[in-house]
Amino acid sequence: MKKVVNLFDFSREVNYRIEILAGLTVAMTMIPESLSFAIVAGFPPLMGLYASFIAGLITAVFGGRPGMISGGAGATVIVLIALMNSNGIEYVLAAVALAGILQILVGLFKLGKFIRLVPQPVMFGFVNGLAVIIFMSQLDQFKTFVNGKSEWLSGTSFFIMAGLVALTIAIVVLLPRLTKAVPSSLVAIIVVFGLVFFFGIETKTVRDIASVSGGFPPFHIPNIPFNLQTLQIIFPYALIMASVGLTEGLLTLNLVDEITETKGKGNKECIAQGSANILNGFFFGMGGCPMIAQTLVNLSAGSRARLSGIIAALTILVIILFGAPIIEQLPMAALVGVMIMVAIGTFEWASFRIINKMPKHDIFVGILVALITIVLHNLALAVLIGVIISALVFSWESAKRIRAKKYLDDKGVKHYEIYGPLFFASTTAFLEKFDILNDPNEVIIDFKESKITDMSAIDAVNKITERYAKVDKTVHLRHLSEDCRVLLKNADSVIDVNILEDPTYKVVVD
Repeated sequence: MKKVVNLFDFSREVNYRIEILAGLTVAMTMIPESLSFAIVAGFPPLMGLYASFIAGLITAVFGGRPGMISGGAGATVIVLIALMNSNGIEYVLAAVALAGILQILVGLFKLGKFIRLVPQPVMFGFVNGLAVIIFMSQLDQFKTFVNGKSEWLSGTSFFIMAGLVALTIAIVVLLPRLTKAVPSSLVAIIVVFGLVFFFGIETKTVRDIASVSGGFPPFHIPNIPFNLQTLQIIFPYALIMASVGLTEGLLTLNLVDEITETKGKGNKECIAQGSANILNGFFFGMGGCPMIAQTLVNLSAGSRARLSGIIAALTILVIILFGAPIIEQLPMAALVGVMIMVAIGTFEWASFRIINKMPKHDIFVGILVALITIVLHNLALAVLIGVIISALVFSWESAKRIRAKKYLDDKGVKHYEIYGPLFFASTTAFLEKFDILNDPNEVIIDFKESKITDMSAIDAVNKITERYAKVDKTVHLRHLSEDCRVLLKNADSVIDVNILEDPTYKVVVD
């Protein structure tokens, strides 16, 4: 029994009231978003809710950290639109299941740790870009369809919508100053719903997006040919979906780690997310991943345990089965107001305060990642480009740090004490340090304050020894770390050097 208790993370103290209320709030904000993304992608609307129920429940129970919310997210769904248009829903379901398998493999091989390679400026750009996307997506609720065309609300309809949104925001902002007994977001939704219901106010509701009534997610094996040609069709989409989902999930996990000052388990989250997507593929879900907006709603409501995610997922299922008539009457203005406040809370306003203290390349990377996220809605591409640029800048800066201290000892031996890492970007500067023609017959290159890190560095050492050999001079290497010596040993066919015995490192004379 203890394992089951630990599985649901009830071994720690849990505030059940806060967790239940937070879960209900999350469910209210997740329903319209999941429906909207499903409709945009051309899927049956219920596929969005099924995905939110399945992904939300599986990751809440088995995921890498408490407090994180998963569901039918737009980041992964957008990837599948082209496949839906070209091959249909059966291929989409197969791609979702295959993406789940790929995500499980990432978790099993413990590749989730590579999210640590994402630098802080990329995180700033990612978070700020998502905040803008969340805010801009709410503006679509101020539009309506007239004769098949999307047009902005006008006149009374616009002012009613704007007024209800403003009321929602006011409640979310002001209520915590009076009491924190209940989540202000949930109170705002209930108050605005009450006003609209009892006063008969005409405004946009969840029903205007789609019906949320249905049955339990049906088991369904994708009706596709199981052959190599099918795999060639779905694999690229599955790979991109898996990458986007894991990127957004692990970055969200890092963000929650910072907010809660605790440590999540990235590889465990990968396996849980993959398992959820496999089930989505066989139970008519559109696939999903952690949702940063709903996660922040959950955390701002006070949740710190797994129970809120479980409650949110089960609430969505109950609404599908029994509560659709009530939920369909929820005014979109209330949900828009809550999500606008989430966007404001998501944005890293601190990035403006420290912008004048950041290196220019970090500022550039942060802005670029944010712009790619906003314009292309492609989180994986934005993060990848940010990491690549940051890595190139780091390589350039590190390459400039290579230097050499030179002196002759009392035996007439020339010493070169190398400082800084020797790798592909610093090899040119390294080779320029040596005065081969004017050096004595014996030269020692001391790597005590340096390190040979790659084949380019080995090749550079090889070149310098060859140049000395051509003028009948001997080169010795000193103070090589063990991993450097392994590199040199494994490159016997590439490099021929003399390694001086060192009393500290016990290097054997070649």
